[in-house]
Amino acid sequence: MNLDAFTGLMDEAQLPDPLPESPMPLARQWLDEAVASAHQPNPTAMTLATIGPDGVPGARIVLCRDLRVQEGCAVFYTNYDGDKGQALEANPVAALCFHWDHTERQVRLTGPVTRSPAAESDAYFATRAWESRLGAWASRQSRPLESRQQLLEQVVDAITTLKLDVGALMTRGREVVIPRPPHWGGYRVWASSVELWVGGKGRLHDRARWTRPLTRETTPEGVVYRGGAWSGTRLQP
Repeated sequence: MNLDAFTGLMDEAQLPDPLPESPMPLARQWLDEAVASAHQPNPTAMTLATIGPDGVPGARIVLCRDLRVQEGCAVFYTNYDGDKGQALEANPVAALCFHWDHTERQVRLTGPVTRSPAAESDAYFATRAWESRLGAWASRQSRPLESRQQLLEQVVDAITTLKLDVGALMTRGREVVIPRPPHWGGYRVWASSVELWVGGKGRLHDRARWTRPLTRETTPEGVVYRGGAWSGTRLQP
């Protein structure tokens, strides 16, 4: 077999050549295609890796609620008082990883983390199912729990504290106003590094990494990061 024939056999559709200036449009395209394909139950699922106050790394799956091309950040929501919230308070940096088996694609993103503006968290919280909004008040995330019954009792306590009408919840829960608890909200992971990966035959995967400098700014809404120009390079598999 000559080299041209071998190359044609092994080199299927991969990353663009030359590489795009920014990885974010392609990362967003891959995410949108994974959602549209409905191939897996949670196509927006991503691994979130953090470093705890004790220096020990931790990882868990969270759902990406937005991947912003222009700003170059990913957004997720959680309980600020849980383990990941405590980790991000101590070490406000994180690594994210999306992986879609059916398309053999992966996106890795690392960078500093900031809390989302309160108004943004309020707006997203209002879109959640009433059960999830109530659960955000009831759960003392990551704390010890004696029994399932204790958790259910905390739900009842939350209903009482918020002065909610159980009948209204059961019949028209979506319309019932449940405010966002102060210990719950969004985080933004600002990309200083992004890696795109496409699976290839013979483990000859296609990989590329982009990096950019970030400048920290304080705005009326909180801390944000402004990104400089991206610099991309291919990586050996």
